[in-house]
Amino acid sequence: SCFLRHARSRNYASESEVCKLESVPLDFGDYHPLKPITVTESKTKKMNRKGSTSSTSSSSSSSMMDPLSSVLDGTDPLSLFAAAADPVTTTATMDGTRRKRDKDDSSAVGSDFEPWSSKRGEILARYTTTEKLSINLYMGSEKGKATTTGSAVSEKVRTRLEELDDLEEGSQKELLNLTQQDYMNRIEELNQSLKDAWSSDQKVKALKIVIQCSKLLSDTTVIQFYPSKFVLITDILDTFGKLVYERILSMCADNRVSLPDNFSPECVNDTAKETCLNWFFKIASIRELIPRFYVEAAILKCNKFLSKTGISECLPRLTSMIRGIGDPLVAVYARAYLCRVGMEVAPQLKESLNKNFFDFLLTFKQIHGETVQNQLVGQRVEMPLYLTLYSPAIDWILQCIAYHAPEVLLTEMMERCKKLGNNALLLNSVMSAFRAEFIAARSMDFIAMIKECDESGFPKHLLFRSLGLNLALADPPENDRLQILNEAWKVITKLKNPQDYINCAEVWVEYTCRHFTKREVNTVLADVIKHMTPDRAFEDAYPQLQSIIQKVITYIYDFSLLFSVEKFLPFLDMFQKESVRVEVCKSIMESFIKYQQESTKDPVILNALLHICKTMHDSVNALTLEDEKRMLAALINGFIKMVSFGRDFEQQLSFYVEARSMFCNLEPVLVQLIHSVNQLAMETRKVMKGNHSRKTAAFVRACVAFCFITIPSLSSIFTRLNLYLHSGQVALANQCLSQADAFFKAAVSLVPEVPKMISVDGKMRPSDAFLLEFLCNFFSTLLVVPDHPEQGVLFLVRGLLNVIQDYTWEDNSDDKVRIYTNVLHLLSAMTQEAYIYHVDKVDSNDALYGGDSKFLAEINKLCETVIAQILDHLKTLGKEETLKRQSQLALYFFNTIVAHGDLRNNKLNQLSVNLWNLAQKHGFADTKTMVKTLEYIKRRSQQPEMSHFTDLALRLPLQSRT
Repeated sequence: SCFLRHARSRNYASESEVCKLESVPLDFGDYHPLKPITVTESKTKKMNRKGSTSSTSSSSSSSMMDPLSSVLDGTDPLSLFAAAADPVTTTATMDGTRRKRDKDDSSAVGSDFEPWSSKRGEILARYTTTEKLSINLYMGSEKGKATTTGSAVSEKVRTRLEELDDLEEGSQKELLNLTQQDYMNRIEELNQSLKDAWSSDQKVKALKIVIQCSKLLSDTTVIQFYPSKFVLITDILDTFGKLVYERILSMCADNRVSLPDNFSPECVNDTAKETCLNWFFKIASIRELIPRFYVEAAILKCNKFLSKTGISECLPRLTSMIRGIGDPLVAVYARAYLCRVGMEVAPQLKESLNKNFFDFLLTFKQIHGETVQNQLVGQRVEMPLYLTLYSPAIDWILQCIAYHAPEVLLTEMMERCKKLGNNALLLNSVMSAFRAEFIAARSMDFIAMIKECDESGFPKHLLFRSLGLNLALADPPENDRLQILNEAWKVITKLKNPQDYINCAEVWVEYTCRHFTKREVNTVLADVIKHMTPDRAFEDAYPQLQSIIQKVITYIYDFSLLFSVEKFLPFLDMFQKESVRVEVCKSIMESFIKYQQESTKDPVILNALLHICKTMHDSVNALTLEDEKRMLAALINGFIKMVSFGRDFEQQLSFYVEARSMFCNLEPVLVQLIHSVNQLAMETRKVMKGNHSRKTAAFVRACVAFCFITIPSLSSIFTRLNLYLHSGQVALANQCLSQADAFFKAAVSLVPEVPKMISVDGKMRPSDAFLLEFLCNFFSTLLVVPDHPEQGVLFLVRGLLNVIQDYTWEDNSDDKVRIYTNVLHLLSAMTQEAYIYHVDKVDSNDALYGGDSKFLAEINKLCETVIAQILDHLKTLGKEETLKRQSQLALYFFNTIVAHGDLRNNKLNQLSVNLWNLAQKHGFADTKTMVKTLEYIKRRSQQPEMSHFTDLALRLPLQSRT
């Protein structure tokens, strides 16, 4: 009870000096914490291993080395023995080498070459059908199964040849009326059957499956599905080619040592060569041209085992074989497959690739021949659609030829295409496959060629789209830029079909943004609006319209310039579907936050972005996910932070008031607005240097009122508590004392509403720790809050203590006592003649009461009540299961008395000794902590006016746990 009457008088300035760390001048020399460490290491090798010598060497390295690895020179003898003994490890090593070799082979073309795998998905997605498909499935034969182990080799050969004949003579089952998905599933089953047959050593069956699949490539009965069929079946051929190659490669490994990466045929043993030849002979016996061509092309890489020139001799022969394929579509895809295999195994043999393409040019006129026309009539397919089926194959062939090709060759290709009639298809592929820089430099030539094309075959707008895609990647000559845009847009703007129009316009918008001013961009946007508004055509073109917006904000990121583009906001009005509209608004706000360096007050930007932010805010409903709300709030907050009216504080506050009314459903935005308004009040204080005029005082009160009426609308209770405290501190700093009291009263009255559990990052957590933290901060503020003249002494502290007393705490919680102990810290600080800190131009209670005895008596009464509560709680913890908590709390209270009490008072001294003994009584005290506490007291006893600590130290025994 005598704690406060005997609170220790504090001289905060001298205490601060004593507690400061001693400054010692340091001489760093060469040392710097960011400098790389150099480790100098002496190592002695004395090992009784074969070939090892005893030596001592010293090395200096900039990175830490593993001492064990360095001693063993990287060769661990156990690993070596294990590798020699374990065939699994050996196989794994060989597989690793093989994978490395495969990687090296594929990297013969650089990373700038777009691989076939990246085109595969696009082709499958684009070339689909609703027609019914058919497929021939191989039904395995039982012949030859009963061959005995003692049969002659000739019998085995005869059986295999019979099996192959059996396939050619029709041991197959035709499945009709398959949907596209069923067909794809059947092909996948065949791929799996191939792998299963191979793994079970049924090599002939595997070959039969591959032949059967290859035959499907001669079937064009559902012609619009042919490109996708080609992709699916060549996947099986690739699998087969890889299996054969790896099988022969594994036969070359002598004594578990695999072939080097760039092996020569001389390194290959006779068994492997014989097996390889056997495969080629089997394939040569296939009667039909198309399967024979495809299967041989699939194992083209195996020629490496037979001779150095094998591949270079095979490629021209395979190229010539394609001349025997009558259907031009089937032939062009065969050429594409040969180019694909050729680029994988011998990218240096460009002559064969070029010959392949020139062969195609010679047969190009077949496309418009009578046979093809009859076929199209029979399948009811239009010529423009038919021509697009060629694109993937020709694009690929030209990409292979154009890869690292000299300008001369590309120019020659272009000239050859010019000479062919109806060359739009080729021209499109040239623009798709050749380097963008090559196309851009000759843009006017290409435009002239496009103009000469026949409109009936390949649509011109697709040609302009392909040209636009190149010009988005490379710049044309400066003098031609405007003419190119005019020529292209003349054609684009005449397109009647909205889908054709928007597909082209989307590509050319980027060219316009890249090279021209806002005037031209505005014209293009106006034209898009004009074409896409009739019959609400924009509803089917949201992805393209989004792409246009993205391109515009990528190139015009000065927002004052962007919003001065007259048609930009009307363009946004085309996004009528809410989800798309919100996505577009998000992308605009992300761009603003990314590129806007300085704060703005431009009314055009503010009005436009407020409209965009309002669109985002209004999309929030009961079903909106929390993550989505967070993202929208972050974008709106980013905008709010970038708005500044400089010294026009009233205009700034008006903006915040308007924003509050617009964004009331997003709590993080309201929180940001409260912080921004508080900051505005502090900015005003800074400008006035704390001496408010009548006008600024009224303005600051308006800011405070904004916060006071906004905080109750928030749902998170701790957000409200912390904002009440923060806003109260701001009000106090601006000498708005009654408003500060109102904030603090609101915080006090809110404490009873704090629930036991709160949601933190989506998980339910006890709220005690958060409440304890808040109250400690609150106490720190209450020290400097002056008493209200009509409310009595320490009315806020009393009110808060009553609330804490009535709050329902968890049974196993000691937070209430910890809070009371912190209240003692506050009350001790209140009894000092001069407080440890003050608010500028605000008189705290030390100035108001001047150490008045009545004031101190009131504090003492409070103190008695608090200490009584603490001691009562300590008594209730006397049961066995709570003795540890009692020990911890007793020590916590002891430390408070030592720090804040005047221990020259006998009663207080005795209380501290009792608490010390209670902390140790049942052996739950941490010995280290007790020892350190006692050492601290002994050190304190050596300070001036602290000699009484010496006697105290003698009265504090250390008890052992035993």
